[in-house]
Amino acid sequence: MSLLTVDDLRVAFPSRHGPVEVVRGVSFTLGRERLGIVGESGSGKSQTGRAILGLTPPPGRATAKTLTFDGIDLKTASARQWRGLRGGRMSMVMQDPKYSLNPVITIGKQIVEALKFHGRLSGAEKKARAIAMLDAVQIRDPERVFDAYPHELSGGMGQRAMIAMMLVTEPDLLIADEPTSALDVTVQVEVLRILDRLVRDRGMGLIFISHDLRLVSSFCDRVLVMYAGRVVEELAASELHLARHPYTQGLLNCLPRLDDDVRPLPTLQREASWAE
Repeated sequence: MSLLTVDDLRVAFPSRHGPVEVVRGVSFTLGRERLGIVGESGSGKSQTGRAILGLTPPPGRATAKTLTFDGIDLKTASARQWRGLRGGRMSMVMQDPKYSLNPVITIGKQIVEALKFHGRLSGAEKKARAIAMLDAVQIRDPERVFDAYPHELSGGMGQRAMIAMMLVTEPDLLIADEPTSALDVTVQVEVLRILDRLVRDRGMGLIFISHDLRLVSSFCDRVLVMYAGRVVEELAASELHLARHPYTQGLLNCLPRLDDDVRPLPTLQREASWAE
């Protein structure tokens, strides 16, 4: 049974010459699995994730033939329904924690705030749960970080705190936009283990947005490849090396190889037909 169904999702922004579509006819279903979305910057990956959560910034407009989450029609959801879904059953880890964390509120208060609207817990229980989640994302001395302000954390710690905030409510759907980009390799592995455990043990659905094709091929179950706002190819992550679309092949060919000193570095030769 699919957790999320997206059919003909489109996101458009007004311009001097009329509306410009940055997401064009994206369709997919998501079960309780790990779905990777890859593509270059500007391909529409992040806007797709934001549109699913109803977070398309104005004056942009998102439309779809079908957009349902666990039987709930998100196109007609009321403001009250969205308040119950966002942060509780549906969460999104934004790409840069510096713009997602409030600079004048401590990390702990921001995590506890996520629990305030989702679940009836005492103040002590909320604090304990927040500290436990900070510890789960491999933050040393989570009690200290609980009382710290965002500017007191490194970029990697800020990213982990943001991940903890989104996971503390144990959502059914998590959209992770480059969640490990600011982390070193060892911490990246630990965060991926946490996400993997939530998918396996809790049956969470995960949309993993990334530029890292190697990471997606080893971590995800399926992959959507986006170019110019469209999905140009969908395949099993384990078969990413067998991709047939020239754009996907071009992305793979541009990956550096330690055992092959290619000069000059390969570049992607684009074709106008890919965007049609």
